[in-house]
Order: sequence, then C-alpha cells, then structure tokens
Amino acid sequence: MIEVEIINEQNIHPITDSDIELIEKVLKEAAKLEQLTAGEVVVTLVDDQRIQELNQHYRGLDQPTDVLSFAMNEQGEDDLDIIFAEDDQAVVPNMLGDIVISIPRAVEQAEEYGHSFARELGFLTVHGFLHLLGYDHYSPEEESLMLGKQEETLIQLNILR
Repeated sequence: MIEVEIINEQNIHPITDSDIELIEKVLKEAAKLEQLTAGEVVVTLVDDQRIQELNQHYRGLDQPTDVLSFAMNEQGEDDLDIIFAEDDQAVVPNMLGDIVISIPRAVEQAEEYGHSFARELGFLTVHGFLHLLGYDHYSPEEESLMLGKQEETLIQLNILR
C-alpha cells in the first residue's frame, strides 16, 4: 500500500478535503498501474515563490515551475550502498520521494488549458510520481511513454478534460 503525506504550505488557493482525496487516489492508482505494492510519498503544496527557490537551488533555474520531484531511490555516483546483515529484521520503508506542486501554477494552467483545477492537480500529481519512479521526457519516445501512463491513470479515475 502506498502511504501518502500531504503538506499544504501555501495559502493562496484553498485546498479542500476533495483535493487531498484526489491526490491520494491518483498516487494509489498510478502505483497500482505500475504494480508497486508499497512505498511512501510526500506531496507538498507550495506557492510560486517557494517552488522558484527550490527550482533555483536544485536545477539552477531561477523561475517558478509547476511540479518538482525528488526521488529517494535514485543512487548518485558517490552514494554508498546500504547493506543489511542477513539476520537484520529491521523494516526499512520504501521512501519513493517528494513531490512539490505549485498551486498557483496549477490554477493558472487549469484556466489556460480549459479544464478543472482537479484535472490539473491530478495531472501534476501523476507526472511528479512517475518522475519518482524514473520516468522522464527528454526524448520523444520517453515523453510519449510518460504521457500515456499519465493519461491512463487519469482515465482510470475518470479525471477527464
């Protein structure tokens, strides 16, 4: 089962219980479609100023963006492997990572694309989640695969344009 923690750090747009439920449903459906049975994801809802700070710090881009993902399961080239003894009974949670969503950007993009805030929030959530799992969109082939998975998740939940 995917465990989800949602933190609302912005006060520009009200976040309803329905919005929280939507984020959880999207993450659980995407995990199910990816045959992922366990993991933890933290979703933080922020304003444009905060996401711009993160974008500058981590990507060197001094501008706001709609969603950022910080995968915990990606191993950097200088990271050490964690090796547990065979008799170690410790349960280590599968922390997939963090997704940060700009709520003002989601509102703006929903208006721009002519669909609901819920559709945009669902799209940004699944987009960020797929990045946590290693999907990307640097090539046309990768983009096509990722877009297909995003749409499949949203269609399964009847979150349509």
